[in-house]
Amino acid sequence: MYKKLVILSCCLLALYPKAFSQELQAKVTVLANRIGTTVDKKIFVTLQTQLNNLMNTRRWGNDQFQQSEKIECTFILNVESIVDVNTYKATLTIQAARPVYNSSYQAALVNFLDADITFKYVEFQPVEFNESRVQGTDAAAANIPALFAYYAYMIIGLDYDSFSPKGGDAYYRKAQNIINNAPEGKNITGWRVFDGVRNRYWLNENLVNSRYNIVHDVIYSYYRQGLDKMYENEAEARKNVLQSLSQLQAFNKENASTMILQFFMQAKVQELAGIFKKGTPEEKARAIEILTDLDIVNATFYKQELR
Repeated sequence: MYKKLVILSCCLLALYPKAFSQELQAKVTVLANRIGTTVDKKIFVTLQTQLNNLMNTRRWGNDQFQQSEKIECTFILNVESIVDVNTYKATLTIQAARPVYNSSYQAALVNFLDADITFKYVEFQPVEFNESRVQGTDAAAANIPALFAYYAYMIIGLDYDSFSPKGGDAYYRKAQNIINNAPEGKNITGWRVFDGVRNRYWLNENLVNSRYNIVHDVIYSYYRQGLDKMYENEAEARKNVLQSLSQLQAFNKENASTMILQFFMQAKVQELAGIFKKGTPEEKARAIEILTDLDIVNATFYKQELR
């Protein structure tokens, strides 16, 4: 009997990796159309393969994810210029989404452009991330895995926040560790408090700062109490979304122009308009009032869509 149990356990362990896997289902694309013929473009094809391997094969936390639970995300690294030998300037577009309960709809978690990237890459050099040695032995070379690891943790944190209040805290702390130990060197920016007001530092700071805890409640209520309830009770779900936006408006009055507000809103313009199109006249009016206050850039769009 004991032997049978041992054999059964071994079989289950053999099957385990197929049932449970890493957290991300990522697609990384590296574009180098702006780089001249002085550089062999095959280098960037190799880099693309290595970055896809990093994002999709590394375990970023301790929880096991089923295949259907993986977080869908895309990264577009657009190499714009040569800074030095094997060193490049680039931008990174990050998008991530999570499924809405009982639907095929994917709700945006992240839609962000990071324009402050300088990195060094020699073809076939390892692209690996070590939490204990974020800076590595070459800061410019370490910057690219540090960057992708940072956004992996932030995406997973936001996903967890959308399912439970402050559920992503552990991952925001991992991202904070990268910031605290980020590579330092010529042309490396985006990691420090003085690198601007819309960078990696401030995005993470806004999510670990206890003064801004209401933001986590907003994320949870928007997704879990709002979008996930659309199937069973659309009217109640819309009411909950409106309430979460009201909380965000109150937060913005006390903490004007935080990065997290812009970050949250810019991924949801079309989504928010779609939610309130079926609302009552009163809900539409309240939605226009709040949305034009929170997202001034898209105020005209909201007014046209919800009139």
